[in-house]
Amino acid sequence: LGYSDEEMALFQANPRNADIVSKGTNLRNKCIVLKVVESHGCNSRHQIGDKFYFDAFGNLLTELCPKQVCGYSLNSALMMVFAANEMMYAGVDPNEIRFKRAGCFDVGLQCGGWGRIVLELQVEDKDGIEPG
Repeated sequence: LGYSDEEMALFQANPRNADIVSKGTNLRNKCIVLKVVESHGCNSRHQIGDKFYFDAFGNLLTELCPKQVCGYSLNSALMMVFAANEMMYAGVDPNEIRFKRAGCFDVGLQCGGWGRIVLELQVEDKDGIEPG
């Protein structure tokens, strides 16, 4: 991470950091997936079945995603990515999350917008995931 010796000492002094680092190896094979489950009038042309992939540390894996990803759709979805990330760090299955859907903030044509998509969260193993 480019820490100085003093910064590394500060990092290591925080017990939460040590806990997260100890779980990092197990999380490297996990993928947080946001799947489009509803789509109508989406300006980015996202369709049902499109998937946005994040690693277990919250990084968007662009090589696995559609060529363009609507940044507006990620606004509320990132809260789910954060929640899944925290659940994994806590040793809780993130697929048990109760509220696993979020939508882009566009309200849709009937309410004065253009369109909207709804994303559903799931966590999968990276093995077998094909670029989308």
